Amino acid sequence: MDYISKEKTTLNFDRKEYKDDVLLSLYLGMLLPRLIEEKMLILLRQGKISKWFSGIGQEAISVGVTMALENDEYILPMHRNLGVFTTREIPLHRLFAQWQGKENGFTKGRDRSFHFGTQEYNIVGMISHLGPQMGVANGIALGNLLKNNNKVTAVFTGEGGTSEGDFHEALNVAAVWDLPVLFCIENNGYGLSTPTTEQYRCEHLADRGKGYGIESHIIDGNNILDVYHKVNELVLSIRKKPRPILLEFKTFRMRGHEEASGTKYVPSELMEYWGAKDPIENYKNFLITQGVLTEEYDLQKKTELKKEIETHWERTVNEDAISVDLERELNDVYAVFNNKIESPSQNTNEIRLIDAISEGLRESMQRHDKLVIMGQDIAEYGGVFKITEGFVEAFGKDRVRNTPICESAIVSAGYGLSVNGCKAVVEMQFADFVSSGFNPIVNLLAKSNYRWGQASDVVIRMPCGAGVGAGPFHSQTNEAWFTKVPGLKIIYPAFPYDAKGLLASAIDDANPVLFFEHKALYRSIRQQVPEGYYNVPLGKASLLKEGNDITIISYGAGVHWAMEILEKHEHISADLIDLRTLQPLDIETIYDSVKKTGKVIILQEDTLFGGIASDISALLMENCFTYLDAPVKRVASIETPIPFDSNLEKQYLPKKRFEKELLFLIAY
Repeated sequence: MDYISKEKTTLNFDRKEYKDDVLLSLYLGMLLPRLIEEKMLILLRQGKISKWFSGIGQEAISVGVTMALENDEYILPMHRNLGVFTTREIPLHRLFAQWQGKENGFTKGRDRSFHFGTQEYNIVGMISHLGPQMGVANGIALGNLLKNNNKVTAVFTGEGGTSEGDFHEALNVAAVWDLPVLFCIENNGYGLSTPTTEQYRCEHLADRGKGYGIESHIIDGNNILDVYHKVNELVLSIRKKPRPILLEFKTFRMRGHEEASGTKYVPSELMEYWGAKDPIENYKNFLITQGVLTEEYDLQKKTELKKEIETHWERTVNEDAISVDLERELNDVYAVFNNKIESPSQNTNEIRLIDAISEGLRESMQRHDKLVIMGQDIAEYGGVFKITEGFVEAFGKDRVRNTPICESAIVSAGYGLSVNGCKAVVEMQFADFVSSGFNPIVNLLAKSNYRWGQASDVVIRMPCGAGVGAGPFHSQTNEAWFTKVPGLKIIYPAFPYDAKGLLASAIDDANPVLFFEHKALYRSIRQQVPEGYYNVPLGKASLLKEGNDITIISYGAGVHWAMEILEKHEHISADLIDLRTLQPLDIETIYDSVKKTGKVIILQEDTLFGGIASDISALLMENCFTYLDAPVKRVASIETPIPFDSNLEKQYLPKKRFEKELLFLIAY
């Protein structure tokens, strides 16, 4: 905190060429959120609200940045940026309803405080895992570049958030792609109770811009004229020459991280120092000396604003509590998707699984002109599996984008594209690497539609699976990481026909989809596949064989293992179900088959514990118990990481064990 003690307490305002009405609007812009906060702090002490994150002392940043932007330019604020919401003129009763979990809020009572977004006001709310919103801003900005609309995106973070990997990934991507983003750091001295001396060692966070080759500036975050003037200059420049800029606003947090935490850990001299630099009182005094404001007019406006706040608060208080509606809750997890099935062409070609996926991507790129594919080495190189070979020549580098090695920022960017009306397909080079992008998938994409009605129009391609001697880091089939997350859809085809048609449906769907592609099947499985566009319905299993003795349920490579074993034992009369999609799961087909055969065996390549076979088994025990003539049997890989050696890998995989267990169950 040494830099603070060297600064002058006095705020020096320079009105430049700004007219009185602009100067006054900046003051009133700060005054409204301050008065709202003062009201909320009283209500908090009275126990009428549950929590509050204060931005007192930081109003100049939110208001100055927002007033410098146009209303149709996106802003991604944090929980101390009330001034963003008020400057965008969101009706106060709607803000209050949001904070109180009322119907007129923005999340139907499902999230609190500033964890919301609104397309009506071009605001994208934060998630508590702070970092991803930096990548989301990149995606929105990329959408603006594709639309060539000369728009700027502003995104906020605190000095603590700059320690997260997503911050660094996002700055790097924005620099490489020349994205028109203002990265705004509110350096307010503390990350909760941790001072900046324990957060970073560089003198100024703005200096980090140099490491990424982007322009950066330090701005006095308590000086509204400095904030407004500098940001206004920069956004005008960015609109003409798109590029990212990093801004560090020096300010201070005058209250606790949230009110319950207090400020006992802050030295009193710091509080006194920054209290003297209050952005509103200092600016008010300046306006009085300039003849722009009088004490009388100031009192009049405060009285009017307090009355407005009180009126809106009473409206919120009198609003009924949200009524519990189970059907609505369940229906809002996913965006509505009418999967209109289009019949395939009669003209077919025998192609491999890998070719079918490539064709499906190509057809969708032609069908959706705002679809962007992103991934490592996918452009000129065509991806490590050559699925996107030739795509750059066909669709251009704007839509087929090589990315740095930063899974989290790219998944978040895919979400940002969706917010801005585009579609995204993100290729994980190997499904194993999705762990580096896990947070935005499960906490951002999956929850978005439920939280504030914003669809996540993102497909994540997942080359997965063993059988190719790729070892522990390139062979996992990790669908179980995601099947339990409400809001995600999971697809796992076993055949070329299904792969092409299901990929088309996945891309058409505005919900987040993880599309698993088994590497061992890429070039080993061939099938007659229709030319041109067609789609296959999501959530519908395929009954590959019909019989009466037993039901076999599998997906991916397991389907082919089961077919091979059945060919070896022709006396077994089995229903063979290829699930194709794991979420949504085709329960009806499963139940109908098991009720007919009375026996069921579930085969998965994943390890046994916690896999989807366990959930299917539990569903059958709960719903089909009286129809069963034997215990439900699960067969899966052994409980180890996937080994490299071919003999060890064969031991790991369940193919041989499946044959033994199948014969045992038939004889049961």
